[in-house]
Amino acid sequence: APARPVLPAPAPTVGPSGLPLPRFVSLGSGKVNLRKGPGRQYPIMWVYLRRGLPVEIIAEYDLWRQIRDHDNTVGWVQKNLLSGKRTGLVTGAVRALRDEPAADAATVALLSPGVVGAIGACKGDWCAFRAKGYDGWILRDQLWGVFPEETFQ
Repeated sequence: APARPVLPAPAPTVGPSGLPLPRFVSLGSGKVNLRKGPGRQYPIMWVYLRRGLPVEIIAEYDLWRQIRDHDNTVGWVQKNLLSGKRTGLVTGAVRALRDEPAADAATVALLSPGVVGAIGACKGDWCAFRAKGYDGWILRDQLWGVFPEETFQ
């Protein structure tokens, strides 16, 4: 089969809610059904049991949000099961949480892949991150749940 061309990421747009698409949010409930379509009549494909897991909203329809998770699974959830609270998921390998946003700063904790924590702010290559009772800084590209160029307080 011929190789598929790599397309640039689509420019952010504004959804019917008035909020940007795509955008990151987190699961606001301890049990969230991921459905094949935007309605209760659609079959459940997956059940998330992890409040706080970061997900990316990629489309909106009425009270439903199409999300993508860190494994690239896509489906629909009711918007009331989502939270605007920003979280990140540690990716790749064991990562150092630093006491300052610098590669040579002291290590506060070592975080395993899959650890979820709260993102406080991101600027430059670093994000403030709280996980497992520790506060510190982690490199942006070691988290899933924040866009490469995104800055927020």
